[in-house]
Amino acid sequence: MNLKKYLVRALHRLQKGPGYTYKELLVWYCDNTNTHGPKRIIKEGPKKKLIWFFLTLLFASLVFWQWGILINTYLSYNVTSSLSIGFKTMKFPAVTICNANPFKYSEVKPLLKELDRLIEAALERILQPTPGNSSENMSLPLDMELWNQIPLVLIDEQDKDNPIILDIFETNQTLAGNETAMDNETSVSRLPAVCPQCSHPGSDNCTYRNFSSAAQAVTEWYILQSTSILSKVPLHDRINMGYQAEDMILACLYGAEPCNYKNFTQIYHPDHGNCYIFNWGMDEEALNSSNPGAEFGLKLILDISQQDYIPYLSSAAGARLMLHQQKSFPFLKDQGIYAMAGTETSIGVLVDELERMGYPYSDCTLNGSDVPVKNLYSQYNTSYSIQACLRSCFQNHMVEICGCGHYMFPLPEGVNYCNNEDNPGWAYCYSSLRSSIKQRQICIDSCKETCNDTQYKMTISMADWPSEASEDWIFHILSYERDMSTNVTLDRNGIIKLNIYFQEYNYRTISESAATTIVWLLSSLGGQFGFWMGGSVLCLIEFGEIIIDSLWITIINVISWCKGLKQRRARARSPDAPPTVSELVEAHTNLGFQHEAVGAVPGAEALPPEPGTPPPNYDSLRVQPLDSLGPDSDTE
Repeated sequence: MNLKKYLVRALHRLQKGPGYTYKELLVWYCDNTNTHGPKRIIKEGPKKKLIWFFLTLLFASLVFWQWGILINTYLSYNVTSSLSIGFKTMKFPAVTICNANPFKYSEVKPLLKELDRLIEAALERILQPTPGNSSENMSLPLDMELWNQIPLVLIDEQDKDNPIILDIFETNQTLAGNETAMDNETSVSRLPAVCPQCSHPGSDNCTYRNFSSAAQAVTEWYILQSTSILSKVPLHDRINMGYQAEDMILACLYGAEPCNYKNFTQIYHPDHGNCYIFNWGMDEEALNSSNPGAEFGLKLILDISQQDYIPYLSSAAGARLMLHQQKSFPFLKDQGIYAMAGTETSIGVLVDELERMGYPYSDCTLNGSDVPVKNLYSQYNTSYSIQACLRSCFQNHMVEICGCGHYMFPLPEGVNYCNNEDNPGWAYCYSSLRSSIKQRQICIDSCKETCNDTQYKMTISMADWPSEASEDWIFHILSYERDMSTNVTLDRNGIIKLNIYFQEYNYRTISESAATTIVWLLSSLGGQFGFWMGGSVLCLIEFGEIIIDSLWITIINVISWCKGLKQRRARARSPDAPPTVSELVEAHTNLGFQHEAVGAVPGAEALPPEPGTPPPNYDSLRVQPLDSLGPDSDTE
């Protein structure tokens, strides 16, 4: 029962409201608040009231303006970077080594035979364009179907407005129409034409990629054609056509411990063929470096067999290598370096550890699970990287737009690599997609950097190796160890020596921290409020209190107005009907509230009744006692 009475009194209190009008409530707030300014508005004279009103309004506006700036600064989530230097025993990086030439020419020559004959004949026509001066052997017919799929043409630009396309294997000339040619110092530009259905160079549906040099054009044309041919070769056969570990890795030493090709993990890389990774950490625990210095690093002697290079595919000779984290895929085309044949290359390594803050401070990812792009490199069981994401995004777009996948990237399930026979327009589609700024921007927006990353900074130095005085006995020993014969099968053009080591055990950590925190925000907000208006958190609570009371009064007034409107409409429909119990109770309650409110308002005095006015006869109201009212009545 006590709980019921308490709830009834609380309900009556809610129905009565604060007991003030809006003006009385505002006067009470200005007189009792701890904020400077409002008190002076009600206590000073008329002129000073006006001055203090404008000052209070001005400084309140300044406070809200400063608060907006501070909150906007906090919500921008800026970061600061700090650099720290530590010293510890570090894991030796994973080292990926590849040959600059992806396949042995002796193994892949049968597949590229027709392509080589075409390019040799084309080069003769380019170097000897006058009819009758060519010395090419035309006893065997050329595969013109292969040529016409992706033709290579010359463009005469003597007339810039009407350039003339010169078909290498035909004497007729055709105008290039509206095609735009690049400005060149010579009158003839060498351009490959890439088109899905370009049966004849110069046709309207041909799209030309311009090059300033025939060397660049021939290389690009050969890569496109060989890509189409090799994409149809099974992976197992491509691995067999590449350089094997036992032939490429002649000697290995890690610190004081000997190693060999069996300590390397083989992967197939589309750009470089067979690649071999030392200390990848997939099957065994990653190796630690015991000390800094060249004597405690990795020493390798490699044979790149330069005499077996594909002449038109690989114009650079050497080894391609890259240092990276364990269990990460090596993207040698982006981050790899070359080691030159006939040299000893020493690589000193310094370590930088990057620690980025996650959302909302930066758009980075921990493991790529929140990236919308499907990682096609996950089939290698490697960790996420932005390079893997960008290439996966490009391959997904190519599959969606071109209907097939590019040979240089992993394939999604149920998709085949592009080739000229099954996909005649793949080269044009690939070139358009690769040069599309919109496509690149979509992939950049979809992919994210990793929050934690390790970068290896390299200092590279080289020297001729072996020296002229020692090359005889070194080549004899290495040749004997490779094929157990006394014949010297190695020379300076195919030998590379590598030294990879930590320069020092100091490592740098570049970490991000929040430039603005919630503590900074609260202290800044309070500082501005206190400086301009002398306020505090309690002042804000007071202001919140007056807001609540104002809303309370507004709600009660709206409810009373609705009830009065309802009663007036009821009396209009039945003018002779006696008042209801709820109307009598409300009248009694409002009458009692008026007397209570007059006494409750500070400084207010009760008004005496007018002369001759009889006192109200409360007995004539005949109000039913509250205890006899039912639970469904308007009052308790």
